[in-house]
Amino acid sequence: MKYSKIAVKKILVILCAATVIVIYKCQVSKSNNTSVKSNKITNLKTSAKMQVEIWSDVMCPFCYIGKRKFEAALSQFADSAAIQVVWKSYQLNPDMKTDTTKNSIAALAEHKGISLQESEEMHKYVIEMAEKSGLNYNMKNTISANSFNAHRLTHFAKSMGKQLALEEKLFEAYFVLGKNIDDINTLISIGTSVGLLHDDLVKTLQSDAFAEDVREDIYEAQQVGVRGVPFFVFDRKFAVSGAQESNVFLTSLEKSFAEWKKANPNAILNIVDGKVCEPNKDCK
Repeated sequence: MKYSKIAVKKILVILCAATVIVIYKCQVSKSNNTSVKSNKITNLKTSAKMQVEIWSDVMCPFCYIGKRKFEAALSQFADSAAIQVVWKSYQLNPDMKTDTTKNSIAALAEHKGISLQESEEMHKYVIEMAEKSGLNYNMKNTISANSFNAHRLTHFAKSMGKQLALEEKLFEAYFVLGKNIDDINTLISIGTSVGLLHDDLVKTLQSDAFAEDVREDIYEAQQVGVRGVPFFVFDRKFAVSGAQESNVFLTSLEKSFAEWKKANPNAILNIVDGKVCEPNKDCK
């Protein structure tokens, strides 16, 4: 049985959100600008970057693709240094039982009640999309796994300033390398690869640490209006749903940053005092 590309997109809703752009406004409390002077550094504002939050799931193929498209837009954005990216947890299938004997093709076939051949055809469309973004998906080697522990790891990595690097490694582990993202030893290996300490990883992953953080992200997603992933929120004012083309992300960055800059005119300045030469004055 042959599926049109449109039909494939509809069926793959189980894996990710449909690619629809959403623009919304919300009320956000902002702190007043402050200037603090010390003998070494002048901070004109404590929060120096505009935040972009990305809700995603490690097992979502469009999330990895969307990540690449967003990164392409960010590389073209003139004020990229003033953007802080924060990854948020979301589970497409929170009740999924990890089964190392099944790949995503078999899991989808079982869930939808279709043949393996039909499932492979649907995955072929996703693979072609990934290739256009420079990603080589190996769907036959994926392992059907619950992503909750992987999300806990992302929160630990965030607390250590390693979240961005870890997100890339998790996506690569699942879609390219065929790793079990629910296996503690695998997650420890991924964590150490980005510079996290082995003993800290063991302590974190063998406990329920950061479980509440994951649940809070998922609850917050419901409040924000997330219906599928990837879901990109720009300064809590604009949002893009799905793996849109890079120009859509670039437009959203430019529009949201322009508004943010008006509200935070001095936000990106952190001045470290040193020896200077001033006009019509001595150098000192």
